[in-house]
Amino acid sequence: MRLDGFGLTAEDVVGVAREGTRAELGPDARARMAAARDVVERYIAEGRPAYGLTTGLGARVVESLPGDALAEFSRHTVRGRANSVGAPLPTEVVRAAVLVRANGLAHGGSGARPELAEALLALLDHGVHPVVPSIGSIGAGDICVLAHIALVLIGEGEAELRGELMPGAQALAAAGLEPLELAPKDGLAAISSNAVSAACAALALVDGRAALAAAHAAAALSLEGFRASLTPLDDRVVEARPAPGQASCAASLRTLLSGGSLAASGGRRLQDPLSFRCVSQVHGSLATALELLADALEPELNGAGDNPLVLVEAGEIVSTGNFLVPVLALAADAVALALTQVASLTAARAARLLTATVSDLPQNLAPAGSTGAGMAPLLKVADALAAEIAHGASPATLASLSGTDAVEDAATEAPLATMRLAGLLERFRLLTALELVVAAQAVDLAQVEQLGAGTSAIHAVVRKLVEPMLTDRPLSGDVERIASQLARVSEAVSLC
Repeated sequence: MRLDGFGLTAEDVVGVAREGTRAELGPDARARMAAARDVVERYIAEGRPAYGLTTGLGARVVESLPGDALAEFSRHTVRGRANSVGAPLPTEVVRAAVLVRANGLAHGGSGARPELAEALLALLDHGVHPVVPSIGSIGAGDICVLAHIALVLIGEGEAELRGELMPGAQALAAAGLEPLELAPKDGLAAISSNAVSAACAALALVDGRAALAAAHAAAALSLEGFRASLTPLDDRVVEARPAPGQASCAASLRTLLSGGSLAASGGRRLQDPLSFRCVSQVHGSLATALELLADALEPELNGAGDNPLVLVEAGEIVSTGNFLVPVLALAADAVALALTQVASLTAARAARLLTATVSDLPQNLAPAGSTGAGMAPLLKVADALAAEIAHGASPATLASLSGTDAVEDAATEAPLATMRLAGLLERFRLLTALELVVAAQAVDLAQVEQLGAGTSAIHAVVRKLVEPMLTDRPLSGDVERIASQLARVSEAVSLC
């Protein structure tokens, strides 16, 4: 993968973070960075004021720096801000953040030397993963978090290499790399970014889209097991009030159900519970939130959020507020809240399938003649998962803060908003898997005449992974197994 500062996608981030795809700095990016660097060198030579280059940082912007102290100031910029605490970021997040920052540098607005971006990419290429404490950013640039990555670049801090933790200098040496000598502004450029927030958002976007596809599959199988009315999915109904995302989700569900007896018969009830009737509306809200996240993420992956920013054509270095990312934070909050809505309906459908008076199936989906609990205990698990998702979805953007020296008096809490999505999606996958276990049992007991093309494939995948419940037995393994194989469910659907 060649980085040019403009074409990075969330899928590219996943490729490097999880699959080990290699990345290198493209020639156009190198030339762009060199041109911006010329502007920086001119400012230094002329002694012109530029924030964080020839002046101090934060409230110390009024203090000028002597020319012979600029490189040392660059190193101190990193050392003095490596202050985050807490559990280390997962390796995939660190790799994603390193890639995102390298691509941001490739955009050319930082004024950093190309060697800085190349040093970051060398960490990825050689599997040197800085140990990065996760708590320390308020979404106005992930400075205190990214500084731990920059520490390893200069041979300090701590890193993981081939599964072993070691000092940063030792990790570089073992990988055959040399510590980077930071030039003026390189230190600030390495950390003046929301790369961690963007990295978490990129991973969550890809995972969220996959989770929505799996949720479609589970809901469709539940519709089959419930023998639900499909009139709410009718395209004429959708067109009467086309809410964002609803039409595409309704179309996906119709496709999964097409060719089956349910699509032909029209269901067994005049009107079903809302958890079956409103699937496309609620799933549509998640689809819409994910697209909002995609739109908010794009400029963070392929823009210059540096402060100060080098304007090459004008030959200027100017102050900016591009490091503030309220839209990204709000979009992440929206995804979290939409997950809560979908999770609530998922748990409710499972409960309705287990209720004989509503589903016309054996109570708790216990086989005929059974005196056991059936699948009733799973409802506690479903409610617990939905509750954890709801609890974790509390809007991060509502958090308050105190500013530094009356200067840094705004924040977005984007890191909190984006980082927590991984945990919410993990729980959401478990809940989706639980619905698939319940829905498959309902389909078996209902003896559905003919499943749809998509739901038939979904049911087949579930049954390859777990057996029908013939008597009371532990079901946690079934749920966990399907949760780990949701990609197979989505793949089966895509082949239909």
